[in-house]
This record gives sequence, C-alpha cells and structure tokens, in this order.
Amino acid sequence: MSFQGGADMLKLFGLFRSVVFLGWLSAALVSTTIATGIWAFQMTSTVAALSAQAASAAVAHRKQLARAVAKTKAKARLRRAVVALPAVGMIAVGDFEEQDYQEWLAENPDGTRRQYACEVATLTTDVIDDVLQDLPDRLRPEPETVLGRMQECG
Repeated sequence: MSFQGGADMLKLFGLFRSVVFLGWLSAALVSTTIATGIWAFQMTSTVAALSAQAASAAVAHRKQLARAVAKTKAKARLRRAVVALPAVGMIAVGDFEEQDYQEWLAENPDGTRRQYACEVATLTTDVIDDVLQDLPDRLRPEPETVLGRMQECG
C-alpha cells in the first residue's frame, strides 16, 4: 500500500499543479481582457476627440473661406461702382492697376511692366469668355474685338 500511496500522492500533486496553472492562466486572461478593454476605451475616446477637432476645424475653415469669398466679391462690387463714375473711374482704374502691379512686382522683383502686362493679357484671354457672358447681350462685344485690342506678347 505504501507504493500506491506514492502514486496517489503524485496524482494529487499533478492535480494541484494543473489547478494552480489553470488558476494562473485564468487570472492572466482576465487581467489581459480588462487591460485590452481599457485600452480600447481610451483609443475610442481619442478617435472621438480627434474627429470632433477635425470637424470643428473644417467648419472654421469653411467659414474663413466663405468670408474671404464674400470679401473679394464686395471688393469687386466696390471697384465696379467706382469705375462706373467716368472721371473717378479713370483714376480708380489706374490706381487699382498700379496696386495690382506693385503686388505682382513684390512676387517678381526682377519683372518689368511689359512682363506684367503680358501676364495680365494671358490671364485675361483665359477668362474673357466668362466675363463677357456676364454682360447683357446688348452690351456684349465679340471676344475677338476685345482680344484684338490687346498687345501681342512674345
């Protein structure tokens, strides 16, 4: 019987070892599950915060863009109104052109008035059809008439 008692002791020790291992494994899995859940919650919170910031920035950018467009339209309306007065209009056109030239010159320090005029003429030919379409039919000249008065650049 003593031999059998040793075998029972080995079985009992094996069972104890298995229970301890399973207990340790269960504790490790539970703690890993809890840690993963906390990590997932933190990542979800971070993503939500970043999404809210991105949406807020997009709205702010849209407002800034709308304000810039409105400001540009108001400036164009004011220029048209001033130009509509013959004497004041001629002075204003000259002043507006000089301001635009000075801005261009700041970006192109080695540029000349002829180069500026050529660049303006090139840009004008790109948009002439759109501008003329905005005029009433009775006031609209043919695009070739307008383009024929522009100086040649080469």
